[in-house]
Amino acid sequence: MEETEDIVEAMVFKRIQEDIEAYQARDPAARNVWEVVLLYQGFHALMIYRLSHGLWIRGFKFLGRFISQLGRWLTGIEIHPGAVIGRRFVIDHGAGVVIGETSNIGDDVTLYHDVTLGGVAPSVDSHEQVGVKRHPTLGDDVIVGSGAQILGPITVGKCARVGSNAVVSKDIPSGVTAVGIPARIVMPKNKKTAMEFHAYATTPEGEPDPLLHTIEDLRRQVGALMARVEELESGGDVALAGERDEENKKSTGHN
Repeated sequence: MEETEDIVEAMVFKRIQEDIEAYQARDPAARNVWEVVLLYQGFHALMIYRLSHGLWIRGFKFLGRFISQLGRWLTGIEIHPGAVIGRRFVIDHGAGVVIGETSNIGDDVTLYHDVTLGGVAPSVDSHEQVGVKRHPTLGDDVIVGSGAQILGPITVGKCARVGSNAVVSKDIPSGVTAVGIPARIVMPKNKKTAMEFHAYATTPEGEPDPLLHTIEDLRRQVGALMARVEELESGGDVALAGERDEENKKSTGHN
């Protein structure tokens, strides 16, 4: 019995150590272990979640919710104890993050401030939605930029990126970036570098929103067409003026 408890204790400390190291690996401002442990509200929220989730899955649901609400009050980060969160999870800056009850988050995921993993189920007949999947699933190595909203029981694939302020309501394939409102897919030019960690889900190539890119192309084409029309109209005016001069000359000669 004591041996089992020792194993469990060792596993808990190993998980905590992994979480601390994840912050140090992804945030250059985290200069040492004590800064992460004492000063990072995202880490505090994660530790409180681990406790409340442990209570939740053991049937102490009210106590789990109570502790999670204390964590929300202390950190400004709301993580429902029913959510399932993997290893080495990082919430950078943290304030305003909301993670719903049926969210499922893989390993090595990074969220930035003001991210919402929310449900879109209607409030009517809410009792019929108990236990129903209502929130997103994020695969391993996903990065979600600040202000992004991922809504509904959708899946964001492994190594996908969600740009800042994007609104995602449909599945996102693995290894791509989603940007805009509503979110649209941007295919990476270099798949190898796209898999690397880039803060705020930025892309090394700097791909713009594809819709804005299309609009910009159309704007350039319209500008070129307008210039051509003006050129043709100017040429027509010159020709018309020449014809009028010829007519005036003829009229003068007849007189």
